[in-house]
Amino acid sequence: MMADPKNTLQLNLADVIAPLNLEIDFSHLRLDKASETGKPESIFLRSFFVSGYPRFVEPNWLEPLISFEHSLTVAMFIYPTKSAGILDNLKRKIAEMEATIETDLERGHVVDPAVSVALEDARQLQEQLVKGAERFFELSLYVTASSRTREELENNSALIESTLGSISITARPMTLQMMQGFNSTLPLGQDALYLPHNMDTTSLATTFPFTSSELTAPEGIIYGINEHNDSLIIFDRFTQENFNSTVFATSGAGKSYFVKLEALRSLMLGTEVIIIDPEREYMELARAAGGDYINFSTSSPVKINPFDLPEVSIEGEDELGRKILALTGFLKLVLGELNPNEMAIIDRALNTTYRLKGITTTAKNQTYIPPNAVPLMEDLYKVLLGMEDPLSGSLAMRLERFIKGSLAGIFSAPSNVRIQNPLTVFSVRDLPEQLRPLAMYLILDFVWTKIRRDLKKRILVVDEAWYMMKYPDSAAFLVEMVKRARKYYLGVTTVNQDVEDFLMKDQGKMIISNSSMQVLLKQAPASIEKLGQVFNLSQGEKRLLLTAGVGRGLFFAGNTHVAMRVVASEEEHKLITTSPKEVLAQKEA
Repeated sequence: MMADPKNTLQLNLADVIAPLNLEIDFSHLRLDKASETGKPESIFLRSFFVSGYPRFVEPNWLEPLISFEHSLTVAMFIYPTKSAGILDNLKRKIAEMEATIETDLERGHVVDPAVSVALEDARQLQEQLVKGAERFFELSLYVTASSRTREELENNSALIESTLGSISITARPMTLQMMQGFNSTLPLGQDALYLPHNMDTTSLATTFPFTSSELTAPEGIIYGINEHNDSLIIFDRFTQENFNSTVFATSGAGKSYFVKLEALRSLMLGTEVIIIDPEREYMELARAAGGDYINFSTSSPVKINPFDLPEVSIEGEDELGRKILALTGFLKLVLGELNPNEMAIIDRALNTTYRLKGITTTAKNQTYIPPNAVPLMEDLYKVLLGMEDPLSGSLAMRLERFIKGSLAGIFSAPSNVRIQNPLTVFSVRDLPEQLRPLAMYLILDFVWTKIRRDLKKRILVVDEAWYMMKYPDSAAFLVEMVKRARKYYLGVTTVNQDVEDFLMKDQGKMIISNSSMQVLLKQAPASIEKLGQVFNLSQGEKRLLLTAGVGRGLFFAGNTHVAMRVVASEEEHKLITTSPKEVLAQKEA
């Protein structure tokens, strides 16, 4: 027997997706739907509208909504507006706020800071709109939370309000308008409430919620945890256009901790590491990793001859000419300021000193020159005396204390150092403060001369690089090394504590522009504005650097940058910690 078509129940799409029951309360909705067991299941819903926004926003500031631990439905409605009408309203508002401030001043009242801030923002926005640099929009933002029980809904609602409150967003439940709020967050494109907030173009662009900076590469070392989404920051600096990096931080912010961690993990991947250590912070790391720790001082048996040439010359390069230029800069640190006549004498004396050893720019034996065949500083001293010129005699006398006087032995003997260990640390802590830039220059020139003979993946760490930036010649030498390092598969890491002094010099800015990787940890208020200009930091990023804890900051890699938290294993931490309390406890143990 066939069924009567007239009696057949006809279902449409609305019938299929509609809930079994719908209960509308003042503060929530309850939907009942069918389950696999046949018993109805209830879902409790509560919708919120955003009524207050932070004064300053940064990209991805809505990320807490996307990464919220419970399911949320988020709806954003954007309405473009005409600038002409907005300018009229702004003009009226500015006049009202100015009148309010003037009235308070006339009556002797304290000016409301909220009015002053709003007036400043309104004037800035008016200027940008008039220039055409910004356009004006209205934004409505709604959020709907769903839970299986009423109690769970209350907990989730409190968590939503506190999470958004942590980024200065005020969210309010849509009391008595729960149905309109729920409809507004359905994928219908209908704003049933229209509760907009004014936004300019720049601010609106930052509300795009699906941008989450990632720095997780298939190869490299772990630098830390991405604060945006808790992913790992895995990065290989040798994949960039250059391999250099800079680290800026105040004292105690964790810059040495970060650099040690990078060095230790790079060693495990076969990268050779060379460190210039002004404060003996890397001694324990060198010993634990089986590296060479070289203490450079006036009484140390370690000697470095500044006249050393590469054991194997590089085709197409005038090694002697480069060395004489480097020696000229070095002697300007040793002898002090030199006038043009003295510079000419030094240049002539250096050429003569090498020529007396049979080394010239045209000599065929430049291909291989044994260390004992190059001149010593004493040879230069004798050449200056032999010139029988008042100026050369004066220069010889200024050089004498490094040959025979109180500072003899620093660089007046043949080199007895070889860079042959995967980790080599040069310490200059035992030198007087005024001699540290000189020693760092000497060591860097020695390293630069030796490493160019064979290509190998290397990292050179210059800790407290501001010592090198104190003098134009040493700063210029460091800049040249940073610029040319890529050619020799070398990455130079400059670590700086005196940030403001470093950034005020053109050489410092050149080092930053030639470094593909930058790390900014906690900063002092005095230097944050200068740092913000150089790195184009947002207000939120500046606040992060001012309030960052130890080992927290910003990690820049090319065009990508993320907030970072440096993490180390327990074994790594024991090797690299610089906390006096922890170091003392380890020694006692």
